Amino acid sequence: MLTLYLFLCDNWCMISSVITIKLKKLLEERGKSIFQLHKETDITYPTLHKIASGKGEGISFKVLEKLCENLGCFPSDLLLFERNTTTQTVKPQSAKVDPEKPASTPGTPQTTVSSDGMTVREVRKRLFAATGKMLSRERINNYITNGTLRTTQPGGKSTPHIISEADYLEFEAWYKENILKQK
Repeated sequence: MLTLYLFLCDNWCMISSVITIKLKKLLEERGKSIFQLHKETDITYPTLHKIASGKGEGISFKVLEKLCENLGCFPSDLLLFERNTTTQTVKPQSAKVDPEKPASTPGTPQTTVSSDGMTVREVRKRLFAATGKMLSRERINNYITNGTLRTTQPGGKSTPHIISEADYLEFEAWYKENILKQK
C-alpha cells in the first residue's frame, strides 16, 4: 500500500494525516495481478508496482482514472484518508485569515456514505433555508476543496460534486457553530 504523509496547518496545531492506496487489496479481491492490470491499462509495470508496494511518492489523476475504470471502483475505494489524533504546537505563519474560510477540524471521524446524495446547488438551497445565508458556488467549492465539506463523488467538467446527507448535516452544524457565531 502506498502511504503518503500530509501535514495540515490548522492555526496553532500541526495535524499529521495519512493517505493509503489500497491497490493491492483491490487486485486480490478482483483476482488480478499487477502484470494483468499493466496489460489492460497501459500503465507501466514499474508505476503499478511502486503504487501497490507502497514505494511510490504519489499518483497522477490520469493513472487514478485508469485504475478506477479498469477495477470498476471510485477513487474513494482506492484511497483511504486517516488523521493522526496527536498534534503538536507550532508557530503560526503570519498571514491574513479569511473568517469565511473554514479551518479543518482535527479528529473529525471519516464517515462511510453511499454514492447518492445532493449537488452543490441543493447544498446552497438547504444551507440558505437553514441559516438565511446564500453562499456562492465558489464558496461551497472552496469548502469542498479544503476538506470541510466532504463529497462522495468529486466533481469535474461534466460531473457535479455529490454530497451525502450525513456529510451535509455535519457541514451545516460546523457552519452554524464556526461561521455564523463569529459574525
